[in-house]
This record gives sequence, structure tokens and C-alpha cells, in this order.
Amino acid sequence: MHPVDQKRADMTTRVLVTGISGYIGQHVGAELLRQGYEVVGSVRSTAKVDPTRKAIETVAPVDNLSFVEADLLSDNGWDEAIAGCTYVMHVASPYVMSAPADENELITPAVEGTKRVILAAQRAGVKRLVLTSSTVAIISGQDNGRYGPDAWSDANARIGAYSKSKTLAERAAWDINRDNAMELTVINPGGAFGPSLGAQPDSVSVMMVSDLVNGKMPMIPDLALGMVDVRDVARLHVTALTATQAAGQRFIAASEEPIEMASLAATLKQAGYAKVPSRKAPKFLLQLMSLFNGDVRTMLPLIGKRIYLDNTATFEVLGWQPTPVEESITEMAASLSK
Repeated sequence: MHPVDQKRADMTTRVLVTGISGYIGQHVGAELLRQGYEVVGSVRSTAKVDPTRKAIETVAPVDNLSFVEADLLSDNGWDEAIAGCTYVMHVASPYVMSAPADENELITPAVEGTKRVILAAQRAGVKRLVLTSSTVAIISGQDNGRYGPDAWSDANARIGAYSKSKTLAERAAWDINRDNAMELTVINPGGAFGPSLGAQPDSVSVMMVSDLVNGKMPMIPDLALGMVDVRDVARLHVTALTATQAAGQRFIAASEEPIEMASLAATLKQAGYAKVPSRKAPKFLLQLMSLFNGDVRTMLPLIGKRIYLDNTATFEVLGWQPTPVEESITEMAASLSK
């Protein structure tokens, strides 16, 4: 499709990035390219190649970017995709716009896809795999309090299909690699904000900000989350590839204090987005809406919660320098308004 320049490839370190066409995946690919890596991006369909290349090209050189077609639900193509790669970034995870009627629509591809990629990486003798998980694999179903990388969401509780898929996929990764056949590092981002490079909306945060600035969200839910800039997430992924102390660790990529959605709305309002609401949604109304709206049903367990995160290791081991959330949210809104 896009043949790799062999002479150039011999001089650089090759990394496979799954899910490179997504919001976080595009930023991860761009950061790797800026730092001189050769990037092989996996896509489910070749139709995603040109839009992804063009999006990444706006912020990074793409001479060392190539693509392979591989599906999380099929064994085909993964051994070929990983051949010659020193590292793997498994960013891909299924996402649907609203909660599915059958939770396995999300859970099966997330878990089976993670197993498939890790086993292929082990077979290929990959040095280290960095997995994109989420703070929902840590905090879902938890009471108010402070939680660190040693905490896990209870997948048997009613935590919603998305949270369950992320929790079970990460559990599967650690389980398959329990004999340390290769080095495994996990990044657990919170709500990721910051400019979209042009990916199709495939994250809750992208849809949330889009709905806020376009007036599709009439009231603001009492929701507060640990947040992070998507560019910080990408930099942390790349640092985690080679940081000696990162092997075998989970890293929380999110603010220690939960940031209220009302605060994000106020920032956007101040930046001139007139359609952003200021009224807060009463919980009883959200409970009523959850009966027929899957998105609201997924959000409901987090309403009113205030969960703090222990991100100490992310600063100490990966040298994180957080981007101010105000900058992230305004740049994200500007990118979505183009």
C-alpha cells in the first residue's frame, strides 16, 4: 500500500501502532514520527489510510509512516504487521457512539483483540508492548476516594459495557504476559482532551465537547473526571517505550483532582462558544433519561462522584509535564469547529 523505504527503515526503530486512525492513535503515531521512529499503523480498512496519513501530516513528517490492514477480530495479518517491529503500541479499542444492546459487542473485540495482538507480539520477539487502557479500568464502581495504579474496577459490577471492556481487556493483557514473555507497560488515561487531528469521533471526550459547543447538550451533568491532554497521552506512550522502570507498570495519565464538567463549560463559554449551556442537569432527570438513552445510562454511575487519582509514578518515572486543561479544552473546541 505504502511501501517502506528499506534503507531508511534499517536506520530507525520500527513500532506498530494499532488503532492509528483514532483520536489518540493519530497523536501517538505523530509523536513517534517526530521522535524519529518508523511507524507501521494498523487499520481495519484501507479506506482509512489516506485520511489518517493527511491528518498526521499536519503535525509530523510522514516519510517513515506505512500502513497494514488488520482486524482485531481476525488472526489474518497480525504476524506480518508486527514483523521487524521492536515495539508495539496497542491503542486500538472498539468504541460505539451509544451503549450497545449486547455488551459483548464491545467486550469481545476489546478482549480478543488485545489477546491477539499480545500473542503476535510475543511470537515476533517484540521487546516491549505499551497498552492503552483507561482510568475506567481503575475507578468504575468505586466509592468516593483516592485510587492508584494498584486499584481495579470490578468487572462483575454494573459498570457499563465500555468500562467493562477496558477492564477485561487490560486484565487479559497482564494475564497472557504473566510469565513476562516480553515487557508490558500500560497507560491509563482519564478523559482525554486537546485538538483532534481529524479522526472520526471515537472517544467520549470528543463527542462531549462537540455536543457542548454545538448546543446539543441542553444541561450539564454533575460529572467530574481526572483529565489529560491527548498530546500528553501520546508523549507518555512514547516515553513508556524505553523508560527502564516502566516495564511491568501501570501509569495513570490524568489529573489528580477530578475536574467538573461545569468548569469545562465555563471555560468554553468564556472562549466565546455561546451555545454552551450553564444550567445543571438534576440527577432525577438523568435517571429518567437513562431509561431510553444508552449514553446517559453509561454515565449515571459517575454522577455526583468525586474520585481522586494517584498519578505520582507518571511524574516520577515518565517525567510528565501536564498541559493546562483550559488550553486542552479550548484547542479541542477550535479543532472541532473547523
